[in-house]
Amino acid sequence: MHRPATIRLRTSLFEDAVAIVEAEYASDLSLDDIARRVASSRRQLQRAYSEIGETTFREHLTAIRMDRAAELLRIRGLTVRDVAHRVGYRQPAQFAKAFRRHHGIAPSDYRSGGRFVRPEAAPMASDGAAA
Repeated sequence: MHRPATIRLRTSLFEDAVAIVEAEYASDLSLDDIARRVASSRRQLQRAYSEIGETTFREHLTAIRMDRAAELLRIRGLTVRDVAHRVGYRQPAQFAKAFRRHHGIAPSDYRSGGRFVRPEAAPMASDGAAA
């Protein structure tokens, strides 16, 4: 168990990092850059993400980008390439792969269907395997 001061520090680091990521998710962010900006070491910020956020910096950044991408794909007139660039991907193929991994569907299929089931929400078959 950590001391209250340690928990407060890590909570503050995590909250500051989250605010930066949410505001600047489309830019080229790195853990080292965020750590420097919140006046912390890389390792302390990793601990804050792990212990307070129960995630990693990379997972958090990707989740923010993918959620924003899903919102943007609902806007007619934006191509998948446009969406990829707006959420911080230089290569549309890398974006499509990340989107598919996160949402369980290709960006173009998401746009055309407008509905999807997240992998963890998929119904389970009777033998326990995903349907």
